[in-house]
Amino acid sequence: MSSLPYPSKQSSASDHRLNYQSTSLRYNQEIKATLEVKTVVPPRSSRGGGEGAATDHNGVFLTWEDLWVTVSNGKKGSKSILQGLTGYAQPGELLAIMGPSGCGKSTLLDTLAGRLGSSTRQTGDILINGHKQRLAYGTSAYVTQDEILITTLTVKEAVYYSAQLQLPDSMSRAEKKERAEVTIREMGLQDAMNTRIGGWGSKGLSGGQKRRVSICIEILTHPKLLFLDEPTSGLDSAASYYVMSRIVRFDRKDENRRTVIASIHQPSGEVFQLFDSLCLLSAGKVVYFGPASQANEFFALNGFPCPTLQNPSDHFLKTINKDFERDPEQGLEDAITAEVAINSLTKAYKSSDHYQHVKRLVTEICEKDCRTLEERSHSSFLTQCLVLTRRSFVNMYRDLGYYWLRVAIYVSLALGLATLFYNLGSDNESIQDRGSLLMFIASFLTFMTIGGFPSFVEDMKVFERERLNGHYGATAFVFGNTFSAFPYLLLISVIPGAITYYLPGLHKGYEHFIYFVLVLFVCMMLVESLMMIVASMVPNFLMGIITGSGIQAFMILSGGFFRLPNDLPQPFWKYPMYYIAFHKYAYQGMFKNEFEGLTFPSNQAGWPRTIPGEQILRDRWQVEMGVSKWVDLAILLGMAVLYRILFLVIIKTTEKIKPIIAAILSVPPKQTTEIMEIPLTTPLHRDQSVV
Repeated sequence: MSSLPYPSKQSSASDHRLNYQSTSLRYNQEIKATLEVKTVVPPRSSRGGGEGAATDHNGVFLTWEDLWVTVSNGKKGSKSILQGLTGYAQPGELLAIMGPSGCGKSTLLDTLAGRLGSSTRQTGDILINGHKQRLAYGTSAYVTQDEILITTLTVKEAVYYSAQLQLPDSMSRAEKKERAEVTIREMGLQDAMNTRIGGWGSKGLSGGQKRRVSICIEILTHPKLLFLDEPTSGLDSAASYYVMSRIVRFDRKDENRRTVIASIHQPSGEVFQLFDSLCLLSAGKVVYFGPASQANEFFALNGFPCPTLQNPSDHFLKTINKDFERDPEQGLEDAITAEVAINSLTKAYKSSDHYQHVKRLVTEICEKDCRTLEERSHSSFLTQCLVLTRRSFVNMYRDLGYYWLRVAIYVSLALGLATLFYNLGSDNESIQDRGSLLMFIASFLTFMTIGGFPSFVEDMKVFERERLNGHYGATAFVFGNTFSAFPYLLLISVIPGAITYYLPGLHKGYEHFIYFVLVLFVCMMLVESLMMIVASMVPNFLMGIITGSGIQAFMILSGGFFRLPNDLPQPFWKYPMYYIAFHKYAYQGMFKNEFEGLTFPSNQAGWPRTIPGEQILRDRWQVEMGVSKWVDLAILLGMAVLYRILFLVIIKTTEKIKPIIAAILSVPPKQTTEIMEIPLTTPLHRDQSVV
């Protein structure tokens, strides 16, 4: 068999396409003859595909018709990311969404999964089993392109914890563990089962292994509908084929067939053979939709045959990719050839039998009497709280930067304070020294809690991914994160607290020391809650640290030490900052705990020889003596609880507020909708989790 001509290094892209067009008729018969060899796929009867799948009542049929997605472009109007797409996905089949970068693959996947951000607008019909309904928990799963995992856990721990969270309480722990181990083996990770995932600063799994861990976590529930965003990214050709073949052939004990939709950038030839259906996009338009085995014939019949020894997916993408068409050395003439090819193929598809078949099959699926999806049960709220607490505790223990580095810094600062204020004594000069020491402890020791902000951000990323997939709700996450931090915060409070309390010689008595430690503990918990609120609103850790530091700086200035309460300017600093800053209650509680019951010698003529501590509190520090120090502690504890509740409210309502803000800030379109060739970012996912 003669081979198709290949372009030389000096030939332009337009010459390449002209050679294709001029030789298409000559080699059309040869292309058809080799088509069966190049795109052999397992028989559809064995994989559950084909038109016969329309009678499968146990699977999930997903159809979309005349689907448009636009994004606001400010005063210029709006830009279209997807333009009039129509298609379907059937049980037992793998639908691959392909196209060059920026063509709308991830946007289409997010749209079908109901994860479009609030800044986008969607029109058209997306039906599940012929009905407009929400994807129920346990029936669908979404594997994101980024590997957002807890880096300190091993593969076995990560999958097993996820199994405990997702699978119902009716399954025993042994059954959940077995499900996790079977899933790990299915993804070929049995040799790395006890290896930590790893991340920045710690060696662990490779990028491809992390991708397979992400897939393991999402297929634990055996979902009927599986979305995969670039599942082969970071994998070599052999691993890509292994993973995709496992996903396609994953046998279900209940004989339900899975519907798989995957966006794939550039699959190998072997991976391409696994595709049942192919959706080829370019600039938001459908170039081809239909059986993957017939895509070669479609391109050949329309003047763009694939060379005999070339990967079909490479040929498709090269034909419809206009990003690298412009050659500065050859001028601008070649820039129009890709556009011509795309327009030619798009028009050919619209007038082809493939398009009519897609429309007819979409209509038939919508008319089928398929049952609506029922939400599966998952673990109870109590189980979720316990598992999240245990998992978070392990993560904090193994992450040196979460608490252990802070323990070292706190002990170092405590030793510095203890040596600086060593043996204060009980003379008149010690009054100011005691106040300065207590102020530093309440302000700057708690200020160091901000060092855990990067870890908070990573926790939030994991939470957002798992929450979107419905693994657990926001309330369980807040409970788990709060309880798991208690032992570490107590450790940070007791050890540095003992050093800074006893070496300087503060008020003797264990009850005074216990109160001192409790105030320090509650203040640290309160600052952690404050930083988690910042993390939920400012996910960038650098900007978050700056924001959190600024908030605490304002609170310290208005706490009543650097300027006494009666000297604070009333606008802003006295009302409201003085009363909402937790430092006010920390200062006053610690001052009362220290000075009440003590006496100090007077160094002023005409004054009594000794001054009681209560008078010092009243006259020198302007402390409110009408309330007990325990009331100050109770207010601090109430503020810590309030901040946690506020954090919970924010993460539960963020996705509901975003559309309102977008509607307020958006400008009504005044111009004709433009075509957006390369979207800036993948839209944010919309929450589909349970509370």
